[in-house]
Order: sequence, then C-alpha cells, then structure tokens
Amino acid sequence: MVSPKSTAVLAALMMTVSSHAAMAHEDNKKKSHHKPEQAHKAAFQRVGTFFNYTNNADISDETVSEIIATTQDGMTLVYTDSPLQQIGLIDITNPAKPMPMGKLEVGGEPTSVDVLGNRYALVAVNTSASFTRPSGKLVVIDLSTRVIVSELDLGGQPDSLKISKDHRYAAIAIENERDEDITVDGVEGGLPQLPAGYMVIVDLVGGPAHWRRRDVSLSGLATYAPNDPEPEFIDINDDNQAVVSLQENNHIAVVDLASGNVIRDFSAGTVDLFGVDNKEDGIISLTDNIADVPREPDAISWVNIGNKNLIATANEGDLFGGSRGFSLFSSDGQLVYDSGNRFEKIAVESGHYPEDRSENKGSEPESVTSARFGRDQYLFVGSERGSFIAVYTLHGDQPRFEQVLPAPLGPEGLLAIPSRNLLIASGEEDDPSFGVRSSVMIYALSKHGEAYPQIKSSSEQGEALAWSALSGMVAKPGKRDKLLAVWDSYYSQSRIFEIDAARSPALVTGAINIAGSSGDLDPEGIAIAPDGSLWVASEGNASDSRPNRLLQLDAAGNVINEIGLPANILACRAASENRGTLGSGFEGLAIAPGKRGNYEILVAQQRGWDYTTAECEGLDDDAGGLNANGEPNHSRIWVYDVKRARWSSIAWELAALPENASWVGLSEITRTPEGEYVLIERDNRTGNFAALKTLVKVDMKDARDGLISGKEKKVFDLLPELLASNGLVTDKPEGIAITDKGNTFVVTDNDGVEDWSGETQFIGLGKQDKLFRKKNRSKK
Repeated sequence: MVSPKSTAVLAALMMTVSSHAAMAHEDNKKKSHHKPEQAHKAAFQRVGTFFNYTNNADISDETVSEIIATTQDGMTLVYTDSPLQQIGLIDITNPAKPMPMGKLEVGGEPTSVDVLGNRYALVAVNTSASFTRPSGKLVVIDLSTRVIVSELDLGGQPDSLKISKDHRYAAIAIENERDEDITVDGVEGGLPQLPAGYMVIVDLVGGPAHWRRRDVSLSGLATYAPNDPEPEFIDINDDNQAVVSLQENNHIAVVDLASGNVIRDFSAGTVDLFGVDNKEDGIISLTDNIADVPREPDAISWVNIGNKNLIATANEGDLFGGSRGFSLFSSDGQLVYDSGNRFEKIAVESGHYPEDRSENKGSEPESVTSARFGRDQYLFVGSERGSFIAVYTLHGDQPRFEQVLPAPLGPEGLLAIPSRNLLIASGEEDDPSFGVRSSVMIYALSKHGEAYPQIKSSSEQGEALAWSALSGMVAKPGKRDKLLAVWDSYYSQSRIFEIDAARSPALVTGAINIAGSSGDLDPEGIAIAPDGSLWVASEGNASDSRPNRLLQLDAAGNVINEIGLPANILACRAASENRGTLGSGFEGLAIAPGKRGNYEILVAQQRGWDYTTAECEGLDDDAGGLNANGEPNHSRIWVYDVKRARWSSIAWELAALPENASWVGLSEITRTPEGEYVLIERDNRTGNFAALKTLVKVDMKDARDGLISGKEKKVFDLLPELLASNGLVTDKPEGIAITDKGNTFVVTDNDGVEDWSGETQFIGLGKQDKLFRKKNRSKK
C-alpha cells in the first residue's frame, strides 16, 4: 500500500526540474520580449508534400526522390528515383497541391538531374557492371514529348550533374565510387581503388545529338590518394567556374569550364569538434570532443555575396569520420567560417538529433544550397539523419541561423526557386507498403513567420537541453500552461521534462532523470495525484522481462514504489503460447480523486490481450470478438485503488479497424477539470494512410456496467490538426495534457529520429469542452 505524500513532494519536484534550466529560462524570457516585433519576420513555411509512390508506382515498390531539379519557369519538378531506374515529374503550378506527372525509364540508375530551360532533362545514369568496371551515360529527355532524344557515353560512373546558368555547359562528376567492403592499406573502404574518377564537361552546342564531352583530370591534386580522385558534387557560378568536392580525398577543385583547366584546388582541412555526442549509448549528451576530423564535404555550393564568391560545403564526413557541420571557404580556399558543433545543437534543441548515429556522423549534414530571395542571401543545409533543414542568412561572410524546417525522411536534395519564393527538399528513404513513404516537401517564404518547430528546448550555459520521443504528458496544477512529459524507452535513461506551453513555440525548460527502478523502463504516461505524488506508467513487453508497472517518484526522480499487474494476469500472460498480443501494454495514466485524499490510478492499455489458455478466457479482451488481423476488438482501462492496493479494470470497445491499419489502440488518458476523461485512440498508420487519430472523451459513470462502448464516446478528429502542418501525419499522437483552465495540448512521438523524420507536432487545441461539441466531432 502506498503511503500518501504531502504536496511538498510535488513542489520540490517542480523546483528541482525548474532550477535545472533556470538560467536558460530567464535568458529566453528576456529574448522573448523581442518576439512581438519579430512576429511577422519573413520565414519559410511548409506548404505542400508530395508522396513519391503516388507517381505511377506500385504500393509495394521502393520509390524515392534523391536529386531534384526544376524547369526554368519553376512549374515542374524533375527528380531521380534510383530504385526504379526512373525520373519522376511533379507539377507544382500550385505548390500547396503538387500533382503527379508520371515517371520515365532511363536505362540504369539515375544519380543526378538538371533541366535545360523548360525543354530538356539531362540525367546522369549509372550503368556500371561492378566497382572495377564503372560505366555511365548522359540521357537527354525531351519533356514535352517524354522521349529520350539522345544518349552520351560518359566513360565511367557519374554522380552529380549541373548545367551552367547561361546553358552553355553541363558539368558531371564521374565518381567511379569505391567499394566500402574492401580494405586498402589497413583502411576499410580506403583508397586508392582504381579506376580514378574525373570530371566531364559537355558543350551544349546545337541539338542534343551534336553535344560532345571533354574530360578533365582531377588526379594529382589531393594529399590523400591523389591518383584516385572521387568527385562527389558539382556547382557552377556565374563565371562558368565549376566547384567540385572530392569527398573521400577531402579536397576541393575549381575548374574553368571554357578551357577545361583546374584553376584552383585546396584541401577541405580538418576540424576540432568540442561538445558533440560521440557515443551511441541511448543518451544524447553533447560532452565529447573529437580532434582533427577531416571535413570530407559532400554537397557543395557557390555563394554570391556582393561581388565575392564563397564556397559552402556540407561536411558529411565519410571515410575518416563525421565532421557534423558546414563550412564557408573563400574562392581561393581560405576557411572563413566553420559551424563547429552548432549544427548539432540545432538538431538537439529541435528534437531532431539521431542518437543512434552518434558514433558515426551525428546529424550528418549532406546537402547545401544557396540563393538570394529578395534582399537576403540564404544558405540551406540539410541533415540526412536528422531530417531537417537549417536556414541561414548571410551577413558578410558570416551565416546567421534563422530557423529549422522539418524535412522528408533522409533529405538528399535541396532546390531553391527564388523566382517563386520556394524551397524544395527531396527524401531518399522509403518504407513500403504502408510505412513512412519517401516524399518531396515544398516550402514558401512567407511574411507570417515561423510555423516550425512547435516545440524546442532552451540551452543551459551553452549546452543544448536534449529532448525527443515525447510520450505521456500532464498539466501542473495551478500553473498556467506548465506541463510535465516523459520520453520513452528509445533512450536508456528515463527522463521527465518540464514544458512551458504558454510560449510559441512551446519551450522545454528543464529535465530530471528517473532513477532506482528494479529494471528497464518504458515511460509512456505521467500523472500528478492530489497528495502531490508523481506517478509514471511504464509499458511492458511481451515476455514480461520488462513488466508493466506503475512507479511512484520522489522529488529527485527516484523510484520509491513500484506496482505491477495482478498475480492472476501475470500467470495468464506467462502461460500464454501466443505472446504477440501481449507486447502492447501500459500507456497513459490519470488520477481519479476520491474522498479524504484517497485516489485511484487509471491506466490505458494500448491494445487487447488474448490469452491462449482456457483457464484465462474470462480474463482476456476478446469478448468483443477479433478484428481482421486476429486482435481483440476490446482493450481496457486498468484501475488501481491506492488505499486498498487493489486492481480492477474496465473494458474498452476499440474503434473499427481502418483499411490498411494493423491495429487500433489507446495512447493516453488524462482527466478534465469537470471530472471526465480524454483518451487518445488511433491507428498505427502514417502519412496519407492514416485514418484514425482521435481524442475520445468519456464519463466514467458509463463504465458502471464494466464497458465503455463506442456509443458512449464523444470523439474529436485529430487528423485535420495533424494535416495542418502540410507534412506527414505521424502514427503517434502520444501525449495529451489538459490544464486547470481546460487548455488542451497534444504532442506526437518522433520515435527518437529513427525510422521517422524526427518531426514533433505540439498542438494547442484550445478549451477541451469546445472540442467535443457536435459540429467539431468526428463522423468516423
């Protein structure tokens, strides 16, 4: 039995959490005084998303968008789809409603594309038989007839392709890429691995059938493997100079396209990184230092500042590590700016840091481009593993961070279309058939200010406050729009976060660790009892090696009490042969206050359990039958009476299984000021496969018969709110908090930025009592 704790427990806990980031919180408060005058500052907002599978692909096909280009009028996008060996076309006449225009076969793996005027798409195509027998071709497609009008042998395996602005030249990087699985001089995937790469210049004189190529040797330039250059990416400035990155060689070359001569070359150099995460240990901690890391740039871009040309590099790193940032060089190779660890901090503060990549390349900046929009010169840097775009303006030769944008999963290509005030990002990651699908996202420069992020963290004494994978939430009683939240078992150290939801974006202001449990935790719910006790629900697994538990915590986050499931339920779980339905357990929890300070704890069980032993039949959740996938149509709300230390439960009739969904389940439960309860009930599908994302309000008086039926639910459809971001609908709205005043907040779980883009939606829905009025209720 739990001994009641005084309200001082909660007060002390809040003080501990708040003091953790007090300095940062005050700094941000001071900064926020300037918010009103910046409210209408121009910023990019996502206005549309195009799902690549809708462009004439079978639902089960892997179909991606890697490099992306536009016609001169900015109305049609052309992208490479290497898995299907095609290019795809998208009509963006209305950027908010991109429309499929079909795909075209190119006879090999397309690696890059650019468009000559409004007519010809030039596609670099890899046709290599092996690493040692590289080959490729330039395929020219007439976009008006959708016909291949010419092919030009390139002599090797191409990567990047770019057309000069005056349409006189095309420059192509012939990478002849290395085999990463062989060892050279003790280096796995090391160089040299011949044949060497080079650059091709195509003189665009006359019709495509008359175009000819000139080869430019890049050998003998780099310090590392000078006889095996591996050019990766190309850009061309107004003077028809091509800058090319030799990624694995850690070198940069500038080629005059008219003469075909290398006119400058220089090393990309190394960087000392301080305050990054170099350990894959399930904790985000920017406390590691890495010395002398080669930058190894991937994408490269000319940047025009007045009459001065700079060179921007996205330092993905590769053969010898991850340099985790971007740099600016003068045209003669002098380093003028390096981002150091600041790109990583942006990832952490916006919840986009991919901890599972800490030992490799971190957030892995891979794409970069620059363009002038109005009076401002912008620089855009894309994070491949963090799936975000950092937006900068350039002041002199110094970039100033402006905003972060959510990107497709694995953004590979960035494209600026200043004539239409648009930015495009293409994603190379795809999960057929009904998973997170590859997409192209479209952003417009708007006077309405930033729409993303909707939640971010502050920094404490310069260190980014790490958060991500938010799950259960609860409002702090008596505090205006102040919330607590937990992150889930994606991270090895469980944490409780304090959130100031009165801000825009909402601000994660502090965190404490949960410590002292008897085993692994998966925090999915959090609630505050009338006596000040803080309770956390930890979800178990199918084997019960991590059991479903309720945890009571002290002010420092230490576990002082653990409560497991009833013995008869545990016995039935242990005796069950089919454990598939048992792997989904405790999600959110809420407090039902009673008389004289007593209370009960209500716990949402995500999906129904179906035991396979006859003696347990009366205890499982299949009284409502099974759905098309063999899962119970019922789940339940567990009830724990704290004073009596006794369990009971209420059956929950789940919503009907939508088409393409594997299951429907519960994600959260919270109490309204009026004493009713709101739960999240959802399917498990993302993107435009998502069909059921709802808030459900119930009165526990209706549970006197032991069942909450469908007709006893008031339902609010969350889908319009999730779609308002013009991006992907996540399958995981996970947390809901309702304040004393009835203000309602919902947060989505970003899965720790693994197999998901890292995007988190934090949505203020207003007063909860207005959500469930008849005109707002879902018709589902």
